[in-house]
Amino acid sequence: MTDQYQNIVENDSKFVFQNYTRQPIALVKGKGAVVWDSNGKEYIDCVAGIAVNNIGHCHPAIAEAVSKQASELIHVSNLYYNKQQSDLAAQLVPRTGMDRVFFCNSGTESIEGALKLARRATARTDFIAAEHSFHGRTMGSLSVTHKSQYRTPFEPLIKNVDFIPFNDIESLKETISQNTAAVLLEPIQGEGGIRIPDNEYLKGVRDICDDNNTLLIFDEVQTGFGRTGRWFGWEHSGVKPDIMTLAKALAGGLPMGAMLAIEEIASKMQKGDHAATFGGGPLVCAAAIASLNVIENEKLVERSARMGSYMMDSLENLKLDNVLEIRGKGLMIGIELRIKCGPVVDYARKNGVLLNCTSDSVLRFVPPLMITKEQIDRVIDVVTNGIQEAE
Repeated sequence: MTDQYQNIVENDSKFVFQNYTRQPIALVKGKGAVVWDSNGKEYIDCVAGIAVNNIGHCHPAIAEAVSKQASELIHVSNLYYNKQQSDLAAQLVPRTGMDRVFFCNSGTESIEGALKLARRATARTDFIAAEHSFHGRTMGSLSVTHKSQYRTPFEPLIKNVDFIPFNDIESLKETISQNTAAVLLEPIQGEGGIRIPDNEYLKGVRDICDDNNTLLIFDEVQTGFGRTGRWFGWEHSGVKPDIMTLAKALAGGLPMGAMLAIEEIASKMQKGDHAATFGGGPLVCAAAIASLNVIENEKLVERSARMGSYMMDSLENLKLDNVLEIRGKGLMIGIELRIKCGPVVDYARKNGVLLNCTSDSVLRFVPPLMITKEQIDRVIDVVTNGIQEAE
């Protein structure tokens, strides 16, 4: 290990909260679907900042937009209008099928806004979320996140949250009530193991919500901006939510979130109900506009669908004994193993591929959308050897 790496680790261990389990490398450079560590080693990045770098690392359009905006205006707060926020809203709202947008700084903040808006709009208190869901780690978003490992140390959380099995319409029928403000779902569960519901399930959820005057919220934080081969995950089923949340890939790698809603619901938000000092600042909005333009101009949504199909087909042809199931849409793919996936992640990293696990046994692949067939072939070779080695 280099002195640079050792210095990074020493400073981290001495000065940073030790709340992350980090892989033993320090990344210092990235371009497209490739990153380099402090030792100069190259990796194909199938983590992409946890589905953030959809347009790749350090895209020239992002670098140019950020550099230009940083020399003109970085922050003004929401006491004033700013052109970049207005321009982004005018581009993002029609793209999502929603009517209005609230800008914030992260996915968990977008969920907080959605929960507050649902209560304000319905005057109801209860929520329904899915088992294996992940919606964030702040106290509100944690309340609708299922995993007890995250929840238990911080209880009591928000009350009146019911968790139902994902993709089980009968459980929803049995659980929903006249006190339910909203049903909150991921169109595809990400941290829960790349779990894909039936299209008929989401249509059924929409019908049940409508019958009970209950709002439907889709968490598109991980599934948004071409990740699944469509601009947004809900487009696969044609089921449009009342509220949707975005973050991760929105601003090309800069921290940004957004909560959007249809007009009937958005109009219930009153002045002072919610706010974010940094939300929708000129710098991140300029980056987000550039990112949306790259996705459009380089046809990355279509590329995600095409490369995702290629990767899925290649993985399914492996027929490895320890592969239980392969699930995915676009470039959001999971391999469920019969063995723990940690050793496979370690093997892959040592052989130039970055992966992570969404559970003890599910490998997650969320690479930049411009990943090439040659890079995918290399990833599959390494993963195949890693699974065989772990056997």
